[in-house]
Amino acid sequence: MSPLTERYVHEVVRRIPADQRDDIAEELRTTIADTVEARGSGEREVLLEMGDPLRLAARYSGRPLALIGPDLYPAYVRLLKLLLWTVLPLITAIAVVADVLDDNDAGSAIGTGIGTALTVGAQMLAWLTVVFALIERVSKGTKVDTWTPDDLPELREPEKGTLGPAIAVAGNVLLIGLIVWQRIAEPFRAGSDERVQVLDPALWSGWIWPILASLAAIVAIQLIRIGMRRWTVPLAAGYAVAEAAFALPLAWVLYQKKFFSPAFLAEVEVLDSFYTIAALGVLAVSAGNVFSAFRAAHR
Repeated sequence: MSPLTERYVHEVVRRIPADQRDDIAEELRTTIADTVEARGSGEREVLLEMGDPLRLAARYSGRPLALIGPDLYPAYVRLLKLLLWTVLPLITAIAVVADVLDDNDAGSAIGTGIGTALTVGAQMLAWLTVVFALIERVSKGTKVDTWTPDDLPELREPEKGTLGPAIAVAGNVLLIGLIVWQRIAEPFRAGSDERVQVLDPALWSGWIWPILASLAAIVAIQLIRIGMRRWTVPLAAGYAVAEAAFALPLAWVLYQKKFFSPAFLAEVEVLDSFYTIAALGVLAVSAGNVFSAFRAAHR
C-alpha cells in the first residue's frame, strides 16, 4: 500500500472509536485499491473523490457535522483549535503579567489567569461559531475549505518523552516570574540597606516588554508542541520568530551594558567580558534551539 493511501487511512481512523479502527482501515485500503484498479485512475484522484478525512470519519462514527454545516465544519474546527492553542495562552499570560505588575499577590494572578482563559476561550468559541454560521448562510453552502491529498500530514512516530519540553516550559515561566518578581520585590540590598532591583529600572520603559512578550510566546508554542507531541514546520517557524524577538533585544541590552541597575553595579563588580560572553551565549542558545526545532520538524 502506498504512503499516500496510508496517510489518508490514518487521518480517517484516528478520529473513530478504537474498536472499529482495524476493520475500517482494512475496508478503506481495499476500497481505494479496488477503485484505482477498476477505473484505471490515479490514486490522488480517488482520494480526492473520497473527500476530506474529517467528513469521512464523521460518517463512519455516526457523528453528524451539523453544528455549522458539512462544507464549513472542517475549517471551523481547524481554526478553533488554532485559536485555543496559540492566541488563548498568549492572552492569558499577558493578563497574568499585567496583574502581577499591578502589585497583586500570587492568588490574584492565578485567579486572573483562570478567569481570562475561561472568559476569552468562551468568547472565541461563541464568536467563531456566529461568524461561521453567518458565512454559511450568506454563501448559501459555498465550499470555502477545499481539501486535497496534499493536505495530508506525513506519518511520524510521536515523541515518547515530554520531560525535556516540560522542563523548558517551566524554565521560561520561572524566568518570566523572576523578572517580574525582582521588579516588585527589589531583592538586592545596597550599602545603605536600601532595597533595589537587580535589573536596570530603565528597561521597563522599553526593552523589557518585547523580551517578556516573546518569552510568553515561546511558552505558548512549547505548550502546543507538547500537546502535538512533535514539531511541525509552521510551529518551528513561529518558534524561530519568538526566539529572535527574545534573543536579539536581550543580547543588545547585554552588549550595551544596560542590563544591571546602577545601584547593583555600585555594590557588585561585573567584568566587561561578562556582557560580551553573555550576549553571544544568548544568541548561540537561541540559534541552537531553533535549529533543533527545525531538525525535529523535518524528521
